[in-house]
Amino acid sequence: MIIRKSIEKEEIKEMPKVTFPGQIHIVNTPWEAEKAIAFLRNYSLLGIDSETRPSFNKGQIHKVALLQVASEKDCFLFRLNLLGLTVPIITLLETPHIIKVGLSLKDDFMMLHKRAPFEQHNCIELQDYVREFGITDKSLQKIYAILFEEKISKSQRLSNWEAEELSIPQQLYAATDAWACLKIYQLLEDIKSSGDFQSINEKKKEEESEDDNNI
Repeated sequence: MIIRKSIEKEEIKEMPKVTFPGQIHIVNTPWEAEKAIAFLRNYSLLGIDSETRPSFNKGQIHKVALLQVASEKDCFLFRLNLLGLTVPIITLLETPHIIKVGLSLKDDFMMLHKRAPFEQHNCIELQDYVREFGITDKSLQKIYAILFEEKISKSQRLSNWEAEELSIPQQLYAATDAWACLKIYQLLEDIKSSGDFQSINEKKKEEESEDDNNI
């Protein structure tokens, strides 16, 4: 497999749109959170992401409002602005035998730590992980487009994540981001285990070398 180094936004616009295909669960209360975490602890690999209400006024800062945790078929949207960062959620983030995959995790955890202290374990930062495959783009949308040739919509990014009820587009956006992190990691792990991949740069070097040898 030839893996591209980067991709332009104009090319992504022409790609088919992808959304999370599974079941979305809204978690509003500590009791619901406890049940959700009990379900998620059965998995060894999960995708994670978070959302914070955007601030349009100088000096106004909001706490993280949503934590998304996804398996391949289910995504739980923990409404932290309603239930807080409860002990079961913290336990999941601290559990060492469950791999948590995300993008820009440093920022996510910085915001989560403002809600409660904890020590996250066994977390994979995709921005670092993809460099091993020659990918230099940093955004989730671009990395996903390089690997799957599909577009993740970012239209809901600046919506109100503390709204009384999350709209269907908000739910799909939030679930898709967490699930996409999981899918990217799974694909790259499969590619790595097969050893059958090259970056565009490596391919070019090979072709240039062959041209030199043919002179």
